[in-house]
Amino acid sequence: MPALALAIAASVAVGVWAHRRYGEGALALTRRLLDAMLYVALPLIIFFVVARADLTAGAGAGILLAYVALTVTGLAAWVAATRVLRLPPRSAAMVVIAAIMANTGYFGTPVVATLLGHDELGAAVTFDALVSSPVFYVAAFLIAAILTTQGQPPGARLRTYVLRNPPLIAVAAAVVAPDALAPDVLVDAARVAVIVIAPVGFFVVGVRLAAERVGFPPPLGAPVAVVVGLRIVVAPLVLLGLATLAGGVPDAYLLQAAMPVGVNTLTVAHAYDLDETLAAAALAWSTALTLVAALVGAALT
Repeated sequence: MPALALAIAASVAVGVWAHRRYGEGALALTRRLLDAMLYVALPLIIFFVVARADLTAGAGAGILLAYVALTVTGLAAWVAATRVLRLPPRSAAMVVIAAIMANTGYFGTPVVATLLGHDELGAAVTFDALVSSPVFYVAAFLIAAILTTQGQPPGARLRTYVLRNPPLIAVAAAVVAPDALAPDVLVDAARVAVIVIAPVGFFVVGVRLAAERVGFPPPLGAPVAVVVGLRIVVAPLVLLGLATLAGGVPDAYLLQAAMPVGVNTLTVAHAYDLDETLAAAALAWSTALTLVAALVGAALT
């Protein structure tokens, strides 16, 4: 856990320094990095991981309950963003997406291993593969398309959704690809890249926060507070309630449900020109709060 905390803090700090040193050049770099993640790195990673993944292993009723919990969370976020806060579409979409996208890979998996033990890693990875990943490349892009293309013909909205969603195309290709197209060496490289690429997202957060001159921690405005509350409090509590009624789910599922906003929210924001400042602030706050809670939990275990 300390190593994870240091990696996150260092990535954000480098981003803040880069903007102070290079200004618009740092912002231009983040746009190129997000383009590279969206159109090159993430599709390749997803293709090789999904092509060789056993997506049915360890799944169960808990996966379905997780989707129900995220649906409830997403609907609550939509009501808060559009009916209560009355945010514009690009900000409202960001609130909903950030509320349902959790960092269960780079952040959640080591937290589960630390707090629950390595025996729970299988369940943690299953949750990441069967819940968080589809939420990213199916639900998040779909929400962005729906809320930012209102008034356009259905065909145009569908084309927007598909063409701005390279990860979904990569998944479709991986499902039909033979194993020969995903050799072990590339699959292993893709799994390592999942971890290596995460600090890039936190670097982008640092640059974005510095560019907006919001400092760190960024202001906890109403939209950010809504996202943070829904992501790390409401979502796990809803899953806990459903699990209690259903007879329980793996502890790793409950812990993964409480993870902070996923780094890939920035990728979706970039693809659809959503509110990147809101995304960066929500990511920063939720990560900081969850990290503190995880460090305290680790110290007590």
